[in-house]
This record gives sequence, structure tokens and C-alpha cells, in this order.
Amino acid sequence: MTSRDQAADTATADPGGSPRRSKITPEREQEFYDAVLDQLRECGYDAVTMEGVAASTRCSKSTLYRQWKTKPQFVAAALRANRCVRFAGIDTGTLAGDLREAARAAGEWSSRDSMLVQALSHAVLQDEDLRDALREALVEPETQALDELVARGVARGEIAADHPATRFITAQLIGVVRARPVLEGKYADEEYLARFVEACVLPALGLTDPD
Repeated sequence: MTSRDQAADTATADPGGSPRRSKITPEREQEFYDAVLDQLRECGYDAVTMEGVAASTRCSKSTLYRQWKTKPQFVAAALRANRCVRFAGIDTGTLAGDLREAARAAGEWSSRDSMLVQALSHAVLQDEDLRDALREALVEPETQALDELVARGVARGEIAADHPATRFITAQLIGVVRARPVLEGKYADEEYLARFVEACVLPALGLTDPD
């Protein structure tokens, strides 16, 4: 254990004699989260251990156990800490352009996020908090962002508010990212998703004219 961990990761006792939780800097905490997510992607959920994360981050096991009592709690916290809206900031001025840009953005992170989902696929069925954390980190932000793209398209008059295909855009984009590794043994990269949007998503919305 490093001198930094000895100083920052050692639990102390308050005047009443009860143990106090050790203090970890936000930067150090993010190191732990990055380590557990990297191990999830590389090894799968079952292979991840507190001991392994402690070794890779040069800290004591007790440090991790004081902060997160169990592996599911630790993984759930890491997921929530890395919540990121990959489609944030997309606004090309047209719905077709936004969806093409969303396809490009999805292709950039599809392999890393698909590895996480695959690693957690069985564990989330057994732990409700872990399942909720996965949804909060990887599902809900993207769903909300795509809904906002569609709402802008409706406001501009590009598509009708009651167009039946709008409710399936998220399922199409996120679904193909998750499904291609299973069906074809390949991740849905930018080129693949660009073709998917042109061939399936835009025609379903009646947006086949080029920008």
C-alpha cells in the first residue's frame, strides 16, 4: 500500500468509539471506479473481486470494503459515477442529420458499453440495485436524449407528433448496438450504424431525402 493510501485510506475512530468511514478524494474514488469497470469489460462480472481491484489500484482491501460493503454495491456505484449522455450536444438542425450524428456517436462507444452489458447480463437479474444502476448509466440517458431529438423534429414540423415510428427509434438504435455482437459476432461500429440509420430508421420516419 502506498503512503497516500496509508494517509487517506485508514479508518479512524470518533470520540464515541465508533469507526469513521475513511476519506477518499474524488480523484482516487474515480480511479477505483475506472478499475472495476475495466475489469468488468476484460474479465466479466464473476471474475471481478475486491482483491483484484485493490491490487490494480495499489490500495488495501479494507479501504474498498469500508466504502462499498459488497461487490454489487461497488459495481453499481461505479456505473452511476460514469453516467454519460453520449448523444448530448447533437443538434444539426434536422432530425435526419441528428439521427445520423447519433449513429456516429453510438458507434464510438458501442464496443465498450456492449462489453459492460454482456458482463452484467446475468448479475443484473439477481441484484435490483445493480439493474437500476445499469439502466441509469446506459439506458435512460440515451433514451431521454433521443426523445429530445425527436421532439425537436416534431417542433420543426419534420414529422407528425403521432407518427407511429417515433416510439421505436430508441429500440432500433440501442437494440442493434446490443444485438449485432450476438447475431454476427461483431460490434456495431460507426459504419454499420450509419448504414442501419439510412436503410431502416430514416425510411421508417419518411426522412429519406438527403440533407
